[in-house]
Amino acid sequence: MKSALFVDFDNVYSGLRRLDQETADQFARNPTVWMNWLIKSLEMPEPVAPGAKRRVLVRRCYLNPQAYQRFRPSFNLAGFEIIDCPALTSEGKTSTDINMVLDIVDLLQHETRYDEFIVFSADADFTPVLRKLRRWDRRTTVLAIGFPSAAYRASADLLIDQDDFVRNALSFDETAAPPPVEPQPAGPSAAECGPLALQLIQQAVREAATPVSLAKIASLLLSRIEGLDASSWAGFGSFRALIEALDLRPLVVSWESGGTIHDPRRHAFPASQSHGNGNGKAGKLVDTVIEAIRSEVTKAGQPVPCGRLATVLIGLDGSLAADWAGKGTFRKFVESLDTKPIEFNWSGSGGVAYDPTRSTANSAPPSQTAADWADKNLYKIARQIHELTDVPLLTPDKYRNLIAMISRDVAETPFHLMETGKRVRDRCKESGLPVSRADVNHVLRGLSMRGHTFDEGPNDAATLAKKLANNVRSLCLREQFVLDEQADRAILEWIGCE
Repeated sequence: MKSALFVDFDNVYSGLRRLDQETADQFARNPTVWMNWLIKSLEMPEPVAPGAKRRVLVRRCYLNPQAYQRFRPSFNLAGFEIIDCPALTSEGKTSTDINMVLDIVDLLQHETRYDEFIVFSADADFTPVLRKLRRWDRRTTVLAIGFPSAAYRASADLLIDQDDFVRNALSFDETAAPPPVEPQPAGPSAAECGPLALQLIQQAVREAATPVSLAKIASLLLSRIEGLDASSWAGFGSFRALIEALDLRPLVVSWESGGTIHDPRRHAFPASQSHGNGNGKAGKLVDTVIEAIRSEVTKAGQPVPCGRLATVLIGLDGSLAADWAGKGTFRKFVESLDTKPIEFNWSGSGGVAYDPTRSTANSAPPSQTAADWADKNLYKIARQIHELTDVPLLTPDKYRNLIAMISRDVAETPFHLMETGKRVRDRCKESGLPVSRADVNHVLRGLSMRGHTFDEGPNDAATLAKKLANNVRSLCLREQFVLDEQADRAILEWIGCE
């Protein structure tokens, strides 16, 4: 896939800086690292041919030299063209947006047909150009730090999850953040998983007399690396991305016919297998997978974590581990299936599969139905705000508890977006009012974007609740949601200010 990347440096850097200064500096000083993640690990917007890889042919960074000249060498070394966009007004307004739009439109008509346009900016002014790209049948991928508008999100084919970007693309320097406090580790990080996977693969190939199937390798890693699941692969996103991130030399990987790994010094190169009845086999596999998903959710009687579900499916057919039947990731694979009545909720960490038709209280994702809400009128307003702004649809009790846990955590430990998010998630779980990691991070970002500095405080629950409510108000106004007296009072009650 031929791609062109456009980075609104000022917008991304300032957004990250409001969340965490060290994370912002990692973005600015090490673009080569996050570029490698973007090329090797980031999923591609549909439709995409099986086995396709992203080639970023154009890399442009739009930067204000008056403020950020010190970061220029880093982007030069990463192969970027740097377009200087100095401030043109006394308020510091630059010409970045118009320069980016003109360059995007210019490349749209270039003789090299660019398949994908990647925009790093949360500026909703780019919404019209995203829509123009869609009309011209080009795919668009967007990284927006903060809270992009609903129209901006809907105009992109792929919205890069900012938590994934911070956690997987920028968390390469283990000394940059305080050591994690994990009473109950959720699974290995990419940095931890890589060396373990490499060691296990080398040992398996060394002990094998013939090439080793990738399905066997996938099963081996899942069984031997504690906490590894087949939906996220320790942040790599897919089994293939994990394998391609490893330096396996002199071993050789072949992805044909399910895939193998072999040592050319000891093994003959695996012959290609006939696909003769491929379509029939694929059809049977799809039927088997759908039945397994329905059976697994029915047996559980409650939402099933997608990590566990992915492991079950790989147990049925190990070839799925390679690239999920050409879809690349577990999420894309299951979303291509007709699993009704089973549905998937991806708002939490890793996602869950559930049956919305079942009557049990636990059959739907937490806080997604009115059953958990004592005030049904409040639920209706909260749900409307959630659908417009993406503010987490947590019950008032969960918001009060979450804010109290944030207040307690930052009083005991210095604030760091990702590590604080982990600890607060665990505290909420232990308190009996669990909240997903994604929802915790959304709240932490909201507070930071409102200008709250946890290192300076005050961090009492009342102050945090008030600032969070103000963030919800601003998101509503941006989406042109009329805040009458009833709606404003509902926000205060929902977030826990009353």
